[in-house]
Amino acid sequence: MPAWPAVDIAAGVLESIVGAAHDARPRECCGLLIGTRARIVGAFPAANLAVAPTRYDIAPADHFAALRAARAAGLEVVGCYHSHPHGPARPSPTDRLEAVADFLYLIVGLGESPPDLGLWVLADGNFAPVRLVRTEGAGEGPPGGR
Repeated sequence: MPAWPAVDIAAGVLESIVGAAHDARPRECCGLLIGTRARIVGAFPAANLAVAPTRYDIAPADHFAALRAARAAGLEVVGCYHSHPHGPARPSPTDRLEAVADFLYLIVGLGESPPDLGLWVLADGNFAPVRLVRTEGAGEGPPGGR
């Protein structure tokens, strides 16, 4: 699979994800990223079913709702997001073990102020950074997303 290009994401979508990270603290937040390979247009929040505060497990009902909303808008679920409430926006060993190839992972690191953002993709068993380009605007996510 070819390398991911730089990915555009609207400032409003990033702000909603960072806000969710702050709201969920000290637990991790999570959700799905809606868009195309080159552009994320919405963030679909999901319930975190993980028991441990430093893990995330996207609720299946929310995952299916995000898939339906994306398809209805002619888009795809291209990745997910989650937070590291006390650490950096770098994938943890657990993130790597649970990741799937060709799926974007946006991590919000709340261990720094302002929060750190990292976008990653699993390639050949390891995470590779993907350039994140913040664009103006609120985003144009599908119904139910942000």
